[in-house]
Amino acid sequence: MIALKDIPTIRQLYRTSALSIAKTRRYPLIEAHLDRISLLQGDITKVQVDAIVNAANRSLLASILVDGAIHDAAGPKLLAECRPLNGCETGGAKITKGYDLPALHVIHAVGPIYDSNDVETKESQLASCYLNSLEIAVNNSLKTIAFPCISTGIYGYPIEDATHVVLDVVRKFCDTETGKELDRIIFVVWSNTDRALYEKLLSEYFPSDSE
Repeated sequence: MIALKDIPTIRQLYRTSALSIAKTRRYPLIEAHLDRISLLQGDITKVQVDAIVNAANRSLLASILVDGAIHDAAGPKLLAECRPLNGCETGGAKITKGYDLPALHVIHAVGPIYDSNDVETKESQLASCYLNSLEIAVNNSLKTIAFPCISTGIYGYPIEDATHVVLDVVRKFCDTETGKELDRIIFVVWSNTDRALYEKLLSEYFPSDSE
C-alpha cells in the first residue's frame, strides 16, 4: 500500500530537481497548486486515496491492462457493481466503491480510441473523461484522486499529446473554485518513458517559484 504521505508533491519534486524547468510557462505560478499535484511511478492499485481512476472500456466490465489490474485487486464485488451501470459513453465517467483496494472508490473513465483522422474529437473526449472524473470526485465530497494514463495504451493515443491534454484540463480545474475542493491530484505512471515525459511537461502547466 502506498500512503498519501509517501507520495511527493511537485513542490518536493522541484526541491530535489526531479522536475525539469520549462523554457516557457503556459500558466502563471500559483503557490497552492505545488502542494496539491503529485507524480508517482508505480502501481495505481496500491495507492491509498479517496478514489483511483480506472481506464475503463464502454462496457465498464473488466478487460486488460489497468482495467483488469484494478478489477483483480478490487475483487469480484467491483464487477458486480459495474454490471447494472449499463456502461458509459466515451468521455464519460461513473463511480463505484473500491472494495478490496486501498482506495475507497473507483471512478471508471472511458477514454477514446485514437484516430489520427479525427484528432479534435478524440482530444475533446479525452479531456472530458478527465474533467468528468474530477467533477465526480468533488460531487462525492472526495479529497484525493489518482489518475493513470488514459487511452495511451492499446487505445493508441500518443502519450505526449495526451499528457498535454490531461495537464491542461487539470490546471484549468485547479484554477476554479470547484477545483479547490480537492486536496491532492496524483498522476500515476508506470513506465520510465511516461515518468520522464511528465517530469518534462509538469513545469509548463504548474511552474514553481524557482523558475
